[in-house]
Amino acid sequence: MAENTAKRVREKVDAVYRSESRRILATLIRLLGDFELAEEALHDAFTAALDQWPKEGVPANPRAWLVSTGRFKAIDAMRRRARFDSAQAALAERLDADTRDSARWDDEGVEDDRLRLIFTCCHPALAPTPGWR
Repeated sequence: MAENTAKRVREKVDAVYRSESRRILATLIRLLGDFELAEEALHDAFTAALDQWPKEGVPANPRAWLVSTGRFKAIDAMRRRARFDSAQAALAERLDADTRDSARWDDEGVEDDRLRLIFTCCHPALAPTPGWR
C-alpha cells in the first residue's frame, strides 16, 4: 500500500515538474534575484516534495508549496553561505597571525607534525587502499 502511494506521489511530482517547473523557476528568480540560487532552490524544493508528500500528502496547490519551499531553502542556503564566509574570514585572519608568529613554525613543531601525520596514516583503524604500496 505504502509502495503504491509513493509511486503515485512520484508520478504527481514528475507531472508537476513537467508542467510547472519553468513557472516555479521564473518566480524563484524574481523572488531571489539570482538565477543559480533559484535553480538550486527549485531542485531542493522538488527533492523535499519527494520526501514529504508521500508522508503528508500532496498539497492543494503544489506550485505554491514548491515556490514557498524553494524560497525557504534558498534563504537557508544564503544563511549557511554567510556563516561560512564569516568563518572563512576569521580563519584567514588566524592563519595570517600564525604566519607572523615565527616561533610557532620552528623545526621541532614541523617534525612533530610530520610524525603525527605518519602515525595517522599508519593507524590500524584505516583500511588499506587496494593497489596502494
